[in-house]
Amino acid sequence: MERDKIISIATSTLSIEISELEKLKQRIGDEFVKAVEIIHSAKGKLIVVGIGKSAHVGNKIVATLNSTGTPAQFLHASEAIHGDLGVIQKQDVVLCISNSGNSPEIVNLVTYLKDYSSALIGMTGNRKSKLAEFSDVILDTHVDVEACPIQLAPTSSTTNQMALGDALAICLMEWNHFKENDFAKFHPGGSLGKNLTARVEQFVSSQKPQVSQESSIKEVIISISASSHGITVVTDHEEIIGVITDGDLRRMLLNGDDISKVLAKDIMSVNPKTIEKDALAKDAMKILKNNNIGQLIVTENSKYFGIIDLHKLLDEGIN
Repeated sequence: MERDKIISIATSTLSIEISELEKLKQRIGDEFVKAVEIIHSAKGKLIVVGIGKSAHVGNKIVATLNSTGTPAQFLHASEAIHGDLGVIQKQDVVLCISNSGNSPEIVNLVTYLKDYSSALIGMTGNRKSKLAEFSDVILDTHVDVEACPIQLAPTSSTTNQMALGDALAICLMEWNHFKENDFAKFHPGGSLGKNLTARVEQFVSSQKPQVSQESSIKEVIISISASSHGITVVTDHEEIIGVITDGDLRRMLLNGDDISKVLAKDIMSVNPKTIEKDALAKDAMKILKNNNIGQLIVTENSKYFGIIDLHKLLDEGIN
């Protein structure tokens, strides 16, 4: 297939789905508001039910809800009618997703979903379906055109379902005043969690090179060479006076012939960038990037505590 044809098909697919999403947006109104209110006021959790492609959408909606502060659980429709209905408690709310609203599994299940829960919300593209008939609230996701050229594969319809699920989750998130720190509680692993919660102290090097103001160039070179940072910190009783990098040493050698009398204080850079050890690691990364430096001096109550390295943070997924 030619390049232009591929691009044409792709853009046409997106245009169709965008058009259906625009229509969905225009339908947001009182029923959507009622659905949000029911879920928010529920004393139990939200049970999301689906089958087929709607089941995949349901799983994603559950994942989004759980990560944004709304307890949710997925229940597959075919499993529900074979024993898993017991997961639904009377204080729970059920969100049942079905484009047709009339699939055999949904038709067989809908009366139980209604009876066993505190409320049934139907997300369907068919307001005349069995699901719509039994629902306390209908979230209308119907589409005029699927992006599929033979109008068989769920495309625009599942996009509408996914988007409406996101809208529910974000409304509930805002209502619950769910903030960055709350999000971090549910994402302790991986780069997301680290960027939201990791502190500088966790990534401080075990090496702590330092010299005094009166240290000789030989002592400075030994200190820098003994660590992997290419840097040593000039201190006075743990007070940070300055910093010397291997670059400072090279510049000194290029600018002078007699180095025997040069001391650390003669070549150090004063007022180096620092960060407290209990600061967020992502803030350390911001300082490193903004100043185009590879190491950052870490302090504890303004005293020299250690060094944090750009590459260590990158390796740990801090950005």
